[in-house]
Amino acid sequence: MPTVMITGANRGLGLEFTRQYAADGWTVIATCRDPINPGELARLDGDIQVHGLDVTNHPQVDRLAKDLAGTAIDVLINNAGIYGPRGMTPDTIDYAAWERVMRTNVMAPFKVTTAFAPNVAASDQKKVANVSSLMGSNEGSASPGEYVYRSSKAALNKVMSGYAQSVAADGVIISLFHPGWVQTDMGGAGADIDAVTSVTGMRGVIAGLTTADNGHFFNYDGTPLPW
Repeated sequence: MPTVMITGANRGLGLEFTRQYAADGWTVIATCRDPINPGELARLDGDIQVHGLDVTNHPQVDRLAKDLAGTAIDVLINNAGIYGPRGMTPDTIDYAAWERVMRTNVMAPFKVTTAFAPNVAASDQKKVANVSSLMGSNEGSASPGEYVYRSSKAALNKVMSGYAQSVAADGVIISLFHPGWVQTDMGGAGADIDAVTSVTGMRGVIAGLTTADNGHFFNYDGTPLPW
């Protein structure tokens, strides 16, 4: 069976990705910051390997990549991310918090992707999916405010679409997704859709990706999104 690696697998979309892939018989490499107390992740059934990983800790990323050297990863899902402080105005920006968000939402997924690129390239499917947001689209989201989160997802889109060109020759497919407004801790209880709907949609799109989709940005239902 194929193998998927999921960051931030202990809650929200990451937990649902883990649940669905494991239920379909995939081997799941599930990462979270505290593998000793992973919460609901520990109660899921299936071939799930839980690894401790703080995605912002580059030595940890390198160490896990070394531990998993030779393991083919068909799908790598960069799901771990944070929103940061909400509602800040230009006069109240917490720049230290902004730096933390950029490290988590931009630098971390890039580091994880490059560290595990050999694993992905060695697989049959060769796919990397990044959970982004429509809020990072320059054309598709013109609402004001939320500078910290918006800028992090816009940067993620730019970095990954550029990296897609670097790995195209290896047959690796880099994709970015707006998961929808989802009922998670980040999205809130009043969001439009639940995690099952979002992840089911993204998994369907991921399954159908071809090299022609490399570097593209999609809605969770497969609709192409503008940069």
